[in-house]
Amino acid sequence: MPVPTTQRRPNILLIVTDQHRADHLGCYGNTILKTPHIDALAARGVKADRFYVANTTCMSNRATLMTGRMPSLHGVVHNGINLDRRHTTFVELLRDAGYATALIGKSHLQAFGYDSPAKRAWVNPAGASAPAQDLRDARKDQRCGAGYTNEWTPDWKAGQRSGVETPYYGFSHVDLCTLHGDQVQADYANWLASQHAEPDSLRGRENAIADPRYCAPQSWRTRVPEELYPSAYIGGKTCEWLEAHAAHHPGQAFFLQCSFPDPHHPFTPPGKYWDKYDPEDIPLPATFGKTPRSELVERIHAYTKNGGDREGTAAFAVSERECREIIALTYGMISMIDDQVGNIMATLERLGMDEDTVVIFTSDHGDFMGDFGVMLKGPIHHQGVVRVPFIWRDCAQAPICDARELAVVAGTIDIARTILDRAGIAPYNGIQGLSLMPWIRSSEVQAPDRSGIVIESEAVKVPEGGRTRMRLRSLLTQGRRLTLSGEPKLCELYDLEADPLEQHNLWAEPRWQVERDRLIQQFFLEQLSLGDESPLPAAVA
Repeated sequence: MPVPTTQRRPNILLIVTDQHRADHLGCYGNTILKTPHIDALAARGVKADRFYVANTTCMSNRATLMTGRMPSLHGVVHNGINLDRRHTTFVELLRDAGYATALIGKSHLQAFGYDSPAKRAWVNPAGASAPAQDLRDARKDQRCGAGYTNEWTPDWKAGQRSGVETPYYGFSHVDLCTLHGDQVQADYANWLASQHAEPDSLRGRENAIADPRYCAPQSWRTRVPEELYPSAYIGGKTCEWLEAHAAHHPGQAFFLQCSFPDPHHPFTPPGKYWDKYDPEDIPLPATFGKTPRSELVERIHAYTKNGGDREGTAAFAVSERECREIIALTYGMISMIDDQVGNIMATLERLGMDEDTVVIFTSDHGDFMGDFGVMLKGPIHHQGVVRVPFIWRDCAQAPICDARELAVVAGTIDIARTILDRAGIAPYNGIQGLSLMPWIRSSEVQAPDRSGIVIESEAVKVPEGGRTRMRLRSLLTQGRRLTLSGEPKLCELYDLEADPLEQHNLWAEPRWQVERDRLIQQFFLEQLSLGDESPLPAAVA
């Protein structure tokens, strides 16, 4: 006899976008951007208003999503550090419990292949006798070599790799995408070559369709057709996997992560999505051109004024016209993702799996998108960068089918534990975060016993002329943001209720010192609660 639906473990579909701030969705109050399919998920589910990342870079926060642990514990404190294959992920627990597991799209748990002499390296400042190569780090396992080149894009482009070695952090099936915009590589590039005789003629600025209306950095009108663009590939492969799973494993629960590399820069929406939004109709962010600005934002403006590169990954300042263009193109990229979400949801419904599948929508971090006149992100904790969407649609449990807001401050650190709880699988020792299921199920549950969400950021390199790397730690509560740093100029306190745009740093205000000190105490108490509980002891003594 078939197991009743209510007693079966649910299917779980996790949709992840890249560099996508919370207010870039209709359901989060955006009146220009049209996202009807994602909005429909929120209309039948629970939406978090204050949902924060654990770190503002891709690899760090994605590693937190996978492990349910803070970056300082899993070690991916900034981009370029591979997630240790020996670290347990929640996907491995799902797989161990009998789930079919698949990843389609961007993973970024291992380095893409960006490399530079400026990256951090072992140094010998005193000129003393150098230790052997394998003794130059506190950890002998450098997370390099065999098992750590699955996403190394130069190998894919050179034909030295044709697939990901599975299981990959718990995923049994992987269709991989590396890089962003129309530059995506790995499995996507191989697929594109099977669809077009000269794929390289379609991609990049050098092959772009001329459009003199646009002059913003990292923006070009790609020749890649809509149906061959990475977002269409990911949406199509997701639907293909669902159909194959329904045909060949109809009784097996699945966990499927559908991960889009957009709307990350470069800004290259294809076809109709390039023209979908007119820059002239895009209002400037409320803080554009406004002062005062935080110390770190001022440094971005100084970097740009001094000729800093605006075609790389570093945050940069923009003119009014450039700002409107980039936002319009980003909206086009998000609209294309929304259409793919619609196709995926239609496939689930056609296969009869719609009601049995928990659908989660989130992003790995945000983007300034013109706030204070700058673009991209970095080790900076303004709301546009740290606040991301989180939607949980779960029609197998009726109370979760009503459009509600999550009543607590939450974050990426909570996703792993929440999914395991919903699947009825006990977590591993050392997992952090909370299961959000009590608050997803009911808005009447008492607030959790924690001070807020902690965000950790570390710079990739030592600043020119400096002795130490910049480190930031923030505590986000319902109404406050406290940011601490060893560099006094970087310490911040914002009243998010009275000053949601974070224009007035209250750190040095005398009348806010009592509240500042209270929040500092809360921060350290939360840090204590985030201490590592792994590994388990071998004995009492």
